[in-house]
Amino acid sequence: MRAGTRGSAAMAVLSMLVAMAMAAAWTERFQQDAGETGANSPLTGAAQGGERSPSGPPARPTQDTDRKGRGNEPGPARSPKPVSDELSHASDSGRKAVNITIDDGPHPEFTPRMLDVLKEYGARATFCVVGAQARRHPQLVKRIVAEGNRLCNHGDSHDSTMDRKPAAHQAKEILDSAEAIREASGGVPAMYYRAPGGAFTAYSRKLAARHGMRPLGWNVDPRDWALPGVDAIVRSVRSQLANGPTVLLHDGGGDRAQSVEALRRLLPWMKKQGYTFGFPVR
Repeated sequence: MRAGTRGSAAMAVLSMLVAMAMAAAWTERFQQDAGETGANSPLTGAAQGGERSPSGPPARPTQDTDRKGRGNEPGPARSPKPVSDELSHASDSGRKAVNITIDDGPHPEFTPRMLDVLKEYGARATFCVVGAQARRHPQLVKRIVAEGNRLCNHGDSHDSTMDRKPAAHQAKEILDSAEAIREASGGVPAMYYRAPGGAFTAYSRKLAARHGMRPLGWNVDPRDWALPGVDAIVRSVRSQLANGPTVLLHDGGGDRAQSVEALRRLLPWMKKQGYTFGFPVR
């Protein structure tokens, strides 16, 4: 065989080896992304806990970029400590503790009033913050933290139909909101994730938990968002406390004057009953 022919054959073999290596690398990356979004994971089988699996094509959130051109990892901390993906209901302060959770803010009128009531009675709460609201009112997010309360991620746009949306949409809602909350708070991350309207999926719970946000449920729902009246809210909370410690109230999404007044009545009653105020277990 002439030298020119041998050289051409060697180049062909080298090119083939390079192509095979690139294909293997691409396959490995795709499998990693599929694992992130459920494409080849157990989450796409029967959804856990009656939740629906994300629909649509597998998302690749690790390749999505946010407004600053970074990957989807929220804020400066790239490796948050993972937490359990099981819904949290219990209190970290014992059996005679109440977890006050307040959703849909911050709101420029009702969040400060809620904070004033909490401070008056020496109570603390977990505020489930909507990302878009955090961008509008960062000073209120900072005040929430400064007064000893905790932050919870409540989605970026409060999409209560997230459980019927593709995984890519769910990831964007959760991670964009996580970044907005961290930036608004001055670097304090959300410690929990509560799906708007309770629209959890197995995928969204696992994604939030992997980013250090414990999925957060509730035990007591007085449906204060429906404006049933202050007396009805108070009665409902009192009667449901036997169900467990985590109380759901609202400071955003509408006129929440009834919720503020109900909280003002409930806190001193709870203290008289011997309750303390804690945070959901992480």
